[in-house]
Amino acid sequence: QVQLVESGGGLVQAGGSLRLSCAASGSIFSIRTVGWYRQAPGKQRELVAGFTSDGETNYADSVKGRFTISRDNAQNMVYLHMNSLKPEDTAVYYCNILTLYGSDYWGQGTQVTVSS
Repeated sequence: QVQLVESGGGLVQAGGSLRLSCAASGSIFSIRTVGWYRQAPGKQRELVAGFTSDGETNYADSVKGRFTISRDNAQNMVYLHMNSLKPEDTAVYYCNILTLYGSDYWGQGTQVTVSS
């Protein structure tokens, strides 16, 4: 089992920055992908940023140039650095790990609210 705990969300004004953190614990091995997703009210959950199985990064078009995903493998941490935040970035942000065996792990989410 893998446990994921997100933190770092909050209320910020448009143009501001936040850094989200995801702490992973448990039986962490055979990871295929790691990513940050978000879900706004009334909308489907969407991928924001992630590491592919090849270790490359990918981003949603809406956040390219503003968000950066990073990780610290030694500390089992994944981060999402968010700059130039917009009201449309308001959502609950979730950390996700998908293993090579198809196990899909999610954190409880952290709320990000961007005021105009």
